[in-house]
Amino acid sequence: MHRITALAAATITLAFGLGTGAATATATATDDAARVAPAAFSCSPGNFCMYSDWNGGGTRCQWPDERKANTADNCSFIQRGENVRSVWNATGHRVQYYTGTNYNSRVGSTPSGQGGNLQGSYQIRSFKPQ
Repeated sequence: MHRITALAAATITLAFGLGTGAATATATATDDAARVAPAAFSCSPGNFCMYSDWNGGGTRCQWPDERKANTADNCSFIQRGENVRSVWNATGHRVQYYTGTNYNSRVGSTPSGQGGNLQGSYQIRSFKPQ
């Protein structure tokens, strides 16, 4: 009887875990600094990524650099004047970002292993660790 109870409990736990994929993904995403971005946010480990559309869509620019004084140097959608609508931080540290080059006019920050949609009404022109 004890084995059947343990097996039933394991089955229920597994079924519950599979039924709550979003909650499981969120919990897993906070486990360590080298997390993998959710499928919607394609961002290589160790990089800070910005996207021209919501939910990690549109054009992606990513940097393995710890800091960048002018993101327009190598980001096509920033060069075209498009705003940043979402970010993902796959670095090992919190990243703070600025609307001005050379770390001027701080607008926000994102903890390691996290990201999401921004207000979408500005460009991120520089970033560095907090």
